[in-house]
Amino acid sequence: MVAWGLCHFVKITLVRQDPMADQRQYSFEFFPPKTDKGVEKLRATREKLGALGPMYFSVTFGAGGSTRDRTFETVTEIKAAGYAAAPHLSCIGSTRANIADILDQYAAHGIDRIVALRGDMPSGMVEAGEFRHANELVAFIREHSGGQFHIEVAAYPEFHPQASKPEKDLANFAAKVKAGADGAITQYFYNPDAYFRFVDDCHKLGVDIPIVPGIMPITNHSQLARFSDACGAEIPRWIRRRLEGFGDDVTAIRAFGTDVVTALCERLLEKGAPGLHFYTMNQSEATLGIWNNLALSS
Repeated sequence: MVAWGLCHFVKITLVRQDPMADQRQYSFEFFPPKTDKGVEKLRATREKLGALGPMYFSVTFGAGGSTRDRTFETVTEIKAAGYAAAPHLSCIGSTRANIADILDQYAAHGIDRIVALRGDMPSGMVEAGEFRHANELVAFIREHSGGQFHIEVAAYPEFHPQASKPEKDLANFAAKVKAGADGAITQYFYNPDAYFRFVDDCHKLGVDIPIVPGIMPITNHSQLARFSDACGAEIPRWIRRRLEGFGDDVTAIRAFGTDVVTALCERLLEKGAPGLHFYTMNQSEATLGIWNNLALSS
């Protein structure tokens, strides 16, 4: 999943009549800002999105813990502001001791949800550390902290770009669930059939945890193409061609992107998705546009 490349429920009700509405979870993902200006911008974004009543805000964690301190500061500030927060925690390049230390610090601050990821090997790092896979991290969190944390893991409807074959990727996902995961957040996608097939395949393996679709608003063509090439998320050809046709017309790109992603979310919710997790990129406008189109309210 996008890693900037996924607790008690606060219920959110859909305006439309929907028997699943009070069971759905909505959440928003941030990355830790690097500058004072970025911190202030994120605070404004947080307050705008916080008014929607999300279940939690998640905060990404850099490869090898490169943003560890900034992630911790962002998470604890979100918590102090009265919102539920879920820090990402990646294990590549980590030891059991430093993961235990991070878990203890979060527990001491009242954090009760973790997004547990393998992460990528940082440039220049030779040793992967004491963990090789996310299921090992999940198992360690359970071993160290018991039921202190609700654990979310990553899921890949279009399959992990490093997976040798789909069956292997599904088995890896099932291993994370068996190790103690409570729920999953997917990598973003624009083909809903990929998500529905993935969920069906997981059910066949006996995996029945909530698998929440990750949603990436479309606001910038070149940025989206770069992210997608890096993480293996497919941009359907018709979407790519339409975006190419808009050139540098930012307004047209954002209007088109809002329509496309709204339609995607509508289909996901209508077909039973347990909620939506928005990759906000620390921006509120695009997510709010989709939210309003969906007639969601707190």
